[in-house]
Amino acid sequence: MSVSTARLADSYDYVIIGGGTSGLTVANRLSKNPGVHILVLEAGYDHLDDPRVTIPALCMQAPGSDLDWQFVTTAQEELKDRKVRQPQGRLLGGSSGINNQAFICPSSNAIDTWAELGNDGWEWAIMEPYYRKFYTLNLPDAETCRHLGLDYITDTDKEARGPVQGLKHGLTGSPYSCSYGATAYYAPVAQRTNLFVLTGAEVERIAFIDGNADKVANAVCFMYKGKSWTVGVRKEVIVAAGTFQSPKILELSGIGNPGILESLDIKVVVRNENVGENLQDHLMTGISFEVNEGIMTGDSLMRQDPEAIAAATELYQSHKAGPMTVGGIASHAFMPTGTPDPASKTGSELHELLQQHPVDSKYEHQHEAIRKMLEAQTEGTGALFMFLAQTNLHNDESAKDYLQNLQAGNFISLGTCQTYVFSRGSSHVVSNNSSDPPKIDPRYLSHPLDLELLARHVQFFERLARSRPLSDYIKPNGKRNHPTAYVEDLDAAKEYVRTTALSTYHPAGTCAMLPRNKGGVVDHRLVVYGTKNVRVVDASIMPLIPRSNLQSTVYAVAERAADLIKADM
Repeated sequence: MSVSTARLADSYDYVIIGGGTSGLTVANRLSKNPGVHILVLEAGYDHLDDPRVTIPALCMQAPGSDLDWQFVTTAQEELKDRKVRQPQGRLLGGSSGINNQAFICPSSNAIDTWAELGNDGWEWAIMEPYYRKFYTLNLPDAETCRHLGLDYITDTDKEARGPVQGLKHGLTGSPYSCSYGATAYYAPVAQRTNLFVLTGAEVERIAFIDGNADKVANAVCFMYKGKSWTVGVRKEVIVAAGTFQSPKILELSGIGNPGILESLDIKVVVRNENVGENLQDHLMTGISFEVNEGIMTGDSLMRQDPEAIAAATELYQSHKAGPMTVGGIASHAFMPTGTPDPASKTGSELHELLQQHPVDSKYEHQHEAIRKMLEAQTEGTGALFMFLAQTNLHNDESAKDYLQNLQAGNFISLGTCQTYVFSRGSSHVVSNNSSDPPKIDPRYLSHPLDLELLARHVQFFERLARSRPLSDYIKPNGKRNHPTAYVEDLDAAKEYVRTTALSTYHPAGTCAMLPRNKGGVVDHRLVVYGTKNVRVVDASIMPLIPRSNLQSTVYAVAERAADLIKADM
């Protein structure tokens, strides 16, 4: 239930920091036991009735708004010193409430690699049921399924019965409203008398009992309406604040690199130089192609054309139909490096690239794991996707997203993003003040393989646009999104990547689940090294970023975390 500070108890069994995707998943599962009392502290607010969250097509309005933490990276050297926006959900439900509703699970190979890196119990055979536990797949009628070629969906997929309601082309509920962490995991159990949710509460730090070898957390300090509050912890603190905020909270609590903490007058409680390191993210870029006359796209909506907005709104309000029911990408495919032509030698090209660029000694085990997966040629080295409107990737840093300053006309956009990345960055506190945003430095393209692979996928756009059936829709000699959006050779593709690449908003890895001597912050039970009762349960624990969108894996990690916590009750 929603709670005010006037009704706060002195202490709770479990205090969950962050009421986002993972935090609400864990809260839902733990509160099934009426004997435990749970408090969720969320800095954002309840937007269950906000059309920017509930209507699929309005998801583009969230970045840069009050629903977003509005984080920005440091200037990225390999991206021509551009700063890159990093939207993160600041609302009940977290980033699942502001994303583009793509539901793409990782490969079994990637999850098996987590176990191979030293995490017992995290192989695909164990994790697969958790990927099926969080969603229900609502398929269209049989004729539509045949038309869309959905015969590959298995009976096991159809039998999944979880809280998140998914349609085949996105995570939307019925009738065509977004299903996310707050609607799926919180709203149905909001009246549980042992579950308490306080919104507008920004956590300052975790407090520990002095003197223990492995520190015991006994309280959480937070700000609420300008005042500082403290709530006691009887069992565990569960950190679910996301890839940038979770390491920040650990550091503010004295867990991290002594060199960073002491310089900011933060008392060191647990020494661990790995906190905030290992940051990984997928970069994306794309090219927009003008389409033939008479082909409808979403451009008029993206340009906020009043007549188009009015017509689409009327369709949605009256019939729950039309373009407002669609959000995110229209299609997606994992692709090999180079030209996917049976006569080409893409395998040897990839092998040569991997051999030319050595692994980073600091991340040797991860890099070797990635190389092994890519060499097997069962994993794509990039993903291609389509967006049914134009994008503008040449805006300056003041633009809140890639849909600003659009030109006239109708377009389709071909996009590509990374799958497994070799570059590693960091996210750290900049002061001992919890209201200051962290310093985020992904070090994009700092490993040369990332540019080599991504540029080759950009090159493929040209061939794809000239190939049927797509070429039937693209206007001959039509406009593109920018004069530089012609990438016939590799050098031009690399230049285009450096000029335009943006984040896909998939940050992970800053509280990595790894052996401590290999970069770990949490162990295989998600307990923070050096503590007895602090766990991290969000995307920050991923030791190696999956090849796909992170949402499905965040839900699966949280479901697994809930079982680990219950086993230790």
